[in-house]
Amino acid sequence: MSTIAAANEVVTKALLRRVNVPGLDRPAALITLDNGFDHTKPNTLGPGGLTSLDEAITEALAANPAFVAVTGKPYVFCVGADLVSLPQIADREQALEVGRLGHRVFARLKDSDVPTFAFVNGAAMGGGLELALHCHYRTLSGGAAALALPEVSLGLVPGWGGTQLLPNLIGIPAATQVVIQNPLMQNKMLRPKQAAEMGIADVLLEPADFLERSLEWAARVVRGELTVSRPEVDRDMWDGVLFFARQMLDQRLHGAVPAANRALELLALAKEADFATGTAAEDEALADLVFSEELRSGLYAFDLVQRRAKRPVGAPDKGLARDVTKVGIVGAGLMASQLALLFARRLQVPVVMTDLDQSRVDKGVAYVHAQIEKQVSKGRMDKGTAAKLYGLVSGSVDKGVFADADFVIEAVFEDLGVKKQVWAELEKIVSPEAVLATNTSSLSVTAMAADLEHPERVVGFHFFNPVAVLPLLEIVRGERTDDATLATAFAVGKQLRKSCVLVADAPAFVVNRLLTRFLGEIFSAVDAGTPLEVADSALDPLGLPMRPLALLQLVGPAVAHHVGGTLHAAFPDRFAVSDNLKRIAESGQPVMVDDEVNPEVAKLLVVGDAPLTAEQVRQNALDALAQEIRLMLDEGVVAEAQDIDLCMILGAGWPFHLGGVTPYLDRTGTSERVTGTRFLPRGAASLPA
Repeated sequence: MSTIAAANEVVTKALLRRVNVPGLDRPAALITLDNGFDHTKPNTLGPGGLTSLDEAITEALAANPAFVAVTGKPYVFCVGADLVSLPQIADREQALEVGRLGHRVFARLKDSDVPTFAFVNGAAMGGGLELALHCHYRTLSGGAAALALPEVSLGLVPGWGGTQLLPNLIGIPAATQVVIQNPLMQNKMLRPKQAAEMGIADVLLEPADFLERSLEWAARVVRGELTVSRPEVDRDMWDGVLFFARQMLDQRLHGAVPAANRALELLALAKEADFATGTAAEDEALADLVFSEELRSGLYAFDLVQRRAKRPVGAPDKGLARDVTKVGIVGAGLMASQLALLFARRLQVPVVMTDLDQSRVDKGVAYVHAQIEKQVSKGRMDKGTAAKLYGLVSGSVDKGVFADADFVIEAVFEDLGVKKQVWAELEKIVSPEAVLATNTSSLSVTAMAADLEHPERVVGFHFFNPVAVLPLLEIVRGERTDDATLATAFAVGKQLRKSCVLVADAPAFVVNRLLTRFLGEIFSAVDAGTPLEVADSALDPLGLPMRPLALLQLVGPAVAHHVGGTLHAAFPDRFAVSDNLKRIAESGQPVMVDDEVNPEVAKLLVVGDAPLTAEQVRQNALDALAQEIRLMLDEGVVAEAQDIDLCMILGAGWPFHLGGVTPYLDRTGTSERVTGTRFLPRGAASLPA
């Protein structure tokens, strides 16, 4: 059926069985997609999988069933094309064949005279969601963990009908969100309720008896007892929505993501083109993009996030981890309150906060309760779960409540003396086995634990703000941190559903060190006399998620200045202290107002008379990153360059279309020019040699 080589394909088989459904005069045909592994290795579709599905559809239709339904193995429907096979595509004709093969097989469900259903029981991404869209009707499990068309984040477009079917099903505004906006927002997933409200699914069912209820629902549709109505798509607003979407892409990405613009073109075509014309255009887009640097970069980044992040390099044997039955949090401010909610939700154990006075404690607990109430009001949490969480989170002014805690994390003021004092008090209260974790963003974990009787149980546990959103957790091993403490930290991080990276106890660790060096070059240019607007827009050609001043606003000028001071003390030759940044921090003024540089901030600046061009600012910033990464690798801050890439993707939003930081610096020649060598072997990041 296909001449595409797929030697490495893990074939997802389409398993057909006949199912007797009450009320129907003949059996239904149920096709289950299953690659033979558990949910940790999701179903994908390569040439072998598509061939199996094609054969199953043929056999199903030959039996004249009451209806045909496609579902997946436990927890997984299908997560799309087999990405392992993409690098094996040898030429443009083979790329076209990949697209045409998927279109031809899926179209059999769309064009069938027998009613077809997708029972989306679990994760459905990319080609998996497109498969479901080809069916006449869709049921969706409330337990489906991931729903998305993420192709643009990888440097591709939905290539098996998604750009043509989705806008004609749910309208162009929602389709643009799913196809373009969400992939560019750290590959944001749809929740089942949201997907159902959009109209992607016809009915949302409980996961416990999903298959039985889906069969019953399908039977009602087939018998004519239930009519599925869908709102008419508004075509008058089509062009306007895409016009504004194109403007937003130009402002944010400046042409750095060709796949996003190509997806816009396909969505525009879907307004009036017939399905054959639209899908042929998808084939051409796939063939054009499959050999692009953006796709190779995207695949490298995807592999880091999906594989390396789940197997942290250097993590001790998980069998050494201790059980955590109670968590203590020192502090009740915003960060501490966010941590309290996260630990309670994920670990389902008592969490207690302490602070200097009752009003601060009450404010912290009230914040947690308000966030829980917000989740309930939005339908993201049931009242039973909320009631349980209310009971798990408490507060006190007495640190004695930590006596039976197994894991205590501090989120107090970023001052070494303050943190040492906290641990000195707590060591007299907690058990010798209790893990003491610090959320410090730049201070030495080793120095923090130096005066303790048991420094071996202190570990860095550096979250990124907002805690509930950013997936990275830098786990910092101090000089005397033992394996049991480290194993417990990794186990807790996994329970929190964070991607953990082991880092050495070096100033500011990974992300903050690189961002501070990067921002340092921007402010160095400003100090020299470069206009704020020029320095701020210099990195636009890279398509970063936000400009430097917006990043500074997010981090906070005071925090940035503090971390900069820590790094200046450690590396004065590379990390300068900007008087202008100090003025901004001390002023308390917001850096940005309505997405524009605050004119009051501009008035604070004292600058020289040697302005740089945007190109000079950009090159200086990239050169500084290359130099700092080489030094960090030489110092052993992380095991390999891939860990730096992973940290920057998950903690700083480094775009998928650039791959990691290190392959981008390799590809542009920056690393060899600055450091004399590449960070990765040629081909290691799936980039052109």
